[in-house]
Amino acid sequence: MIADYLSGFPAFLAHFVMAIGFVAIFVWIYTWLTGHDEIALMRQGNVACALAFTGSIVGFSLPLASSIEYSVSILDNAIWAAVSLLVQLGVYLLVKLVFKDLTRRIEDGELPAGIWLAGVSIAAGQLAAASMTT
Repeated sequence: MIADYLSGFPAFLAHFVMAIGFVAIFVWIYTWLTGHDEIALMRQGNVACALAFTGSIVGFSLPLASSIEYSVSILDNAIWAAVSLLVQLGVYLLVKLVFKDLTRRIEDGELPAGIWLAGVSIAAGQLAAASMTT
């Protein structure tokens, strides 16, 4: 009887591990792309950086969760996770076009820059997640 409850565990584990891997890849690329060390800035108490970074991770995780929910296979999930990653990196680059000095503003701890990047990242992630359900 317990085997019936655990029959889906291998699929859960595969999707979960893949998702964690994609989050790690996203964080690695994102921190390289921003040009500053988010972890060091957060350790220094930079709230703007913490908000922007967290918003970007949440913005990536929303469509990632949607891809897990709606994918038909682990490969399908990986493809949509990669699309989500590209969307979220693109959002950062677009925000950087609007705020040419975004990196400096976040490094300087300017909350409006961090809040705006977080908000746009989450909004884009939510829209990407909803787009995967059709």
